[in-house]
Amino acid sequence: MDTDEDFREFVTVRWASLYRLAYLLAASPTGAEDLLQTALEKAYVNWSRIGRMEHAEAYVRRMLANALVSSRRRASFGERPTDELPEAIGDSVEEPVLDRRLMWPLVCALPARQRAVIVLRYYEDLTEAQIADVLRCAPGTVKSQSSAAIGALRRALTASGIGEAVSES
Repeated sequence: MDTDEDFREFVTVRWASLYRLAYLLAASPTGAEDLLQTALEKAYVNWSRIGRMEHAEAYVRRMLANALVSSRRRASFGERPTDELPEAIGDSVEEPVLDRRLMWPLVCALPARQRAVIVLRYYEDLTEAQIADVLRCAPGTVKSQSSAAIGALRRALTASGIGEAVSES
């Protein structure tokens, strides 16, 4: 199989999961498309090397997270967060404490690095060490960004009156 065909097959098979991560990171459909396009463009250029990796998808996921952080350093996307979440893989058997639709705008309002930490931890279920590896930072940075993000989310929930209803139940 040639490199172009191998890359096309990779994108075809993994598009949905990569787009879902990009959407969660970028907090908007158009931002997700731009972010994914940027990461896939870089992956394509280096596909002869990336395609031989044992965990090529994990590498491309790292590229997505790094593209978000890099883009926020350069300039803001100017996109507005939306209340719509991408289609879920399946319903959770666990009873959610809070409706995701209530949390999503609050997550979208976080600074890029804090949002990346929250998305990678709670939406992608990565450990702190894995997040540190993806974002190429110290585990302590992941912990401090996570703590700051959770604090900001709690304050936002309390300010909206939702946090008090959750703590009472």
